[in-house]
Amino acid sequence: MATVAAPPVERRSNAWALLPFGVLALVALTIGILARTQVTPDGSAQGTYIELLFTSTIHMKAWLATAVALFACAQLFTAAWIFRKLPFDKPAWVNPVHRWTGRLAFLVSLPVAYHCIFRLGFQGDDARVVVHSLAGCAFYGAFVAKVLVVRMKRYPVWVIPTAGGLLFTALITIWYTSALWFFTTIDAGL
Repeated sequence: MATVAAPPVERRSNAWALLPFGVLALVALTIGILARTQVTPDGSAQGTYIELLFTSTIHMKAWLATAVALFACAQLFTAAWIFRKLPFDKPAWVNPVHRWTGRLAFLVSLPVAYHCIFRLGFQGDDARVVVHSLAGCAFYGAFVAKVLVVRMKRYPVWVIPTAGGLLFTALITIWYTSALWFFTTIDAGL
Protein backbone atom coordinates (compact mmCIF):
# COMPACT_ATOMS: atom_id res chain seq x y z
CA MET A 1 0.00 0.00 0.00
CA ALA A 2 1.23 3.41 -0.88
CA THR A 3 1.08 6.04 1.79
CA VAL A 4 -0.32 9.41 0.91
CA ALA A 5 1.70 12.36 2.11
CA ALA A 6 -0.20 14.85 4.21
CA PRO A 7 -0.60 18.24 2.58
CA PRO A 8 1.88 20.79 3.94
CA VAL A 9 0.56 22.88 6.78
CA GLU A 10 0.25 26.49 5.77
CA ARG A 11 1.94 28.56 8.46
CA ARG A 12 1.13 32.09 9.49
CA SER A 13 3.62 34.72 8.45
CA ASN A 14 6.27 35.98 10.87
CA ALA A 15 4.26 39.20 11.24
CA TRP A 16 1.65 37.21 13.18
CA ALA A 17 4.25 36.80 15.95
CA LEU A 18 3.63 40.45 16.80
CA LEU A 19 0.19 39.54 18.17
CA PRO A 20 1.19 37.25 21.07
CA PHE A 21 4.25 39.32 21.92
CA GLY A 22 2.14 42.49 21.82
CA VAL A 23 -0.31 40.80 24.18
CA LEU A 24 2.65 39.82 26.39
CA ALA A 25 3.70 43.46 26.62
CA LEU A 26 0.15 44.67 27.27
CA VAL A 27 -0.50 42.14 30.07
CA ALA A 28 2.89 42.75 31.67
CA LEU A 29 2.37 46.52 31.58
CA THR A 30 -1.14 46.22 33.03
CA ILE A 31 0.08 44.04 35.90
CA GLY A 32 2.94 46.44 36.58
CA ILE A 33 0.62 49.45 36.66
CA LEU A 34 -1.87 47.60 38.86
CA ALA A 35 0.90 46.50 41.24
CA ARG A 36 2.34 50.03 41.38
CA THR A 37 -0.99 51.39 42.59
CA GLN A 38 -0.98 48.99 45.55
CA VAL A 39 1.82 50.78 47.39
CA THR A 40 0.76 53.51 49.79
CA PRO A 41 2.36 56.98 49.57
CA ASP A 42 4.72 56.18 52.45
CA GLY A 43 6.01 53.11 50.52
CA SER A 44 4.39 50.48 52.71
CA ALA A 45 2.19 47.66 51.44
CA GLN A 46 -1.57 47.73 51.71
CA GLY A 47 -3.57 44.98 53.40
CA THR A 48 -2.70 42.03 55.61
CA TYR A 49 -0.73 38.85 55.06
CA ILE A 50 -2.11 35.51 53.97
CA GLU A 51 -0.96 32.68 56.20
CA LEU A 52 -1.69 29.12 55.17
CA LEU A 53 0.35 26.13 56.36
CA PHE A 54 3.54 28.13 56.79
CA THR A 55 5.01 30.17 59.62
CA SER A 56 4.75 33.33 57.56
CA THR A 57 3.61 34.61 54.21
CA ILE A 58 7.18 35.00 52.98
CA HIS A 59 7.86 31.33 53.69
CA MET A 60 4.69 30.34 51.84
CA LYS A 61 5.67 32.45 48.84
CA ALA A 62 9.23 31.08 48.75
CA TRP A 63 8.11 27.45 48.88
CA LEU A 64 5.26 27.89 46.39
CA ALA A 65 7.62 29.73 44.04
CA THR A 66 10.05 26.82 44.35
CA ALA A 67 7.25 24.40 43.43
CA VAL A 68 6.44 26.55 40.40
CA ALA A 69 10.12 26.55 39.38
CA LEU A 70 10.17 22.74 39.61
CA PHE A 71 7.04 22.56 37.44
CA ALA A 72 8.79 24.90 34.99
CA CYS A 73 11.79 22.57 34.83
CA ALA A 74 9.40 19.70 34.07
CA GLN A 75 7.89 21.91 31.36
CA LEU A 76 11.33 22.53 29.84
CA PHE A 77 12.17 18.81 29.87
CA THR A 78 8.86 17.71 28.37
CA ALA A 79 9.01 20.50 25.76
CA ALA A 80 12.42 19.23 24.68
CA TRP A 81 10.87 15.78 24.40
CA ILE A 82 7.89 17.09 22.41
CA PHE A 83 10.20 18.90 19.97
CA ARG A 84 12.35 15.75 19.62
CA LYS A 85 15.45 17.30 21.20
CA LEU A 86 16.01 14.29 23.48
CA PRO A 87 17.73 11.13 22.25
CA PHE A 88 14.88 8.75 23.03
CA ASP A 89 11.37 8.14 21.75
CA LYS A 90 8.50 10.23 23.05
CA PRO A 91 5.83 8.20 24.86
CA ALA A 92 2.16 9.18 24.61
CA TRP A 93 2.08 10.56 28.18
CA VAL A 94 4.58 13.37 27.52
CA ASN A 95 2.11 15.84 25.98
CA PRO A 96 -0.47 15.52 28.79
CA VAL A 97 2.28 15.79 31.42
CA HIS A 98 3.53 18.94 29.69
CA ARG A 99 0.05 20.49 29.69
CA TRP A 100 -0.69 19.56 33.32
CA THR A 101 2.64 20.74 34.72
CA GLY A 102 1.99 24.06 32.99
CA ARG A 103 -1.49 24.30 34.46
CA LEU A 104 -0.22 23.39 37.93
CA ALA A 105 2.62 25.91 37.69
CA PHE A 106 0.13 28.63 36.82
CA LEU A 107 -2.30 27.67 39.62
CA VAL A 108 0.40 27.39 42.29
CA SER A 109 1.76 30.79 41.22
CA LEU A 110 -1.54 32.58 41.83
CA PRO A 111 -1.33 32.95 45.66
CA VAL A 112 2.22 34.24 45.29
CA ALA A 113 1.22 36.70 42.58
CA TYR A 114 -1.81 37.83 44.55
CA HIS A 115 0.35 38.75 47.52
CA CYS A 116 3.05 40.36 45.40
CA ILE A 117 0.64 42.43 43.32
CA PHE A 118 -2.07 43.37 45.82
CA ARG A 119 -0.11 43.47 49.07
CA LEU A 120 3.40 44.54 48.13
CA GLY A 121 2.97 46.22 44.76
CA PHE A 122 5.62 47.11 42.23
CA GLN A 123 8.66 48.32 44.14
CA GLY A 124 11.86 49.95 43.03
CA ASP A 125 13.94 50.31 46.16
CA ASP A 126 16.88 48.16 45.06
CA ALA A 127 18.04 46.42 41.90
CA ARG A 128 17.01 42.89 42.98
CA VAL A 129 13.48 44.01 43.76
CA VAL A 130 13.17 45.96 40.50
CA VAL A 131 14.32 42.93 38.48
CA HIS A 132 11.92 40.73 40.46
CA SER A 133 8.99 43.10 39.89
CA LEU A 134 9.70 43.39 36.16
CA ALA A 135 10.10 39.63 35.76
CA GLY A 136 6.84 39.05 37.65
CA CYS A 137 4.98 41.31 35.25
CA ALA A 138 6.70 39.69 32.26
CA PHE A 139 5.84 36.17 33.48
CA TYR A 140 2.09 36.63 33.25
CA GLY A 141 2.42 38.49 29.96
CA ALA A 142 4.55 35.66 28.58
CA PHE A 143 2.07 33.10 29.89
CA VAL A 144 -0.82 34.75 28.05
CA ALA A 145 1.29 35.06 24.90
CA LYS A 146 2.30 31.38 24.99
CA VAL A 147 -1.27 30.20 25.51
CA LEU A 148 -2.36 32.42 22.63
CA VAL A 149 0.34 31.00 20.35
CA VAL A 150 -0.53 27.41 21.27
CA ARG A 151 -4.27 27.93 20.79
CA MET A 152 -4.07 29.90 17.53
CA LYS A 153 -1.73 27.36 15.87
CA ARG A 154 0.08 27.60 12.52
CA TYR A 155 2.69 30.06 13.78
CA PRO A 156 6.20 29.79 12.36
CA VAL A 157 8.05 26.97 14.13
CA TRP A 158 10.30 29.35 16.09
CA VAL A 159 7.43 31.18 17.85
CA ILE A 160 6.34 28.50 20.36
CA PRO A 161 9.85 27.73 21.64
CA THR A 162 10.59 31.46 21.85
CA ALA A 163 7.41 32.15 23.83
CA GLY A 164 8.13 29.17 26.09
CA GLY A 165 11.72 30.29 26.56
CA LEU A 166 10.64 33.79 27.54
CA LEU A 167 8.12 32.33 29.98
CA PHE A 168 10.73 30.01 31.52
CA THR A 169 13.33 32.80 31.73
CA ALA A 170 10.89 35.16 33.45
CA LEU A 171 9.90 32.47 35.93
CA ILE A 172 13.45 31.44 36.82
CA THR A 173 14.37 35.12 37.20
CA ILE A 174 11.45 35.54 39.61
CA TRP A 175 12.51 32.48 41.59
CA TYR A 176 16.19 33.49 41.64
CA THR A 177 15.42 37.03 42.87
CA SER A 178 12.92 35.88 45.49
CA ALA A 179 12.86 32.31 46.77
CA LEU A 180 16.53 31.48 46.22
CA TRP A 181 17.53 34.87 47.60
CA PHE A 182 15.28 34.32 50.64
CA PHE A 183 16.57 30.77 51.29
CA THR A 184 20.22 31.75 51.02
CA THR A 185 20.01 35.15 52.73
CA ILE A 186 17.18 35.02 55.26
CA ASP A 187 15.77 31.63 56.22
CA ALA A 188 15.18 28.16 54.72
CA GLY A 189 12.63 26.92 57.27
CA LEU A 190 8.95 26.40 56.83
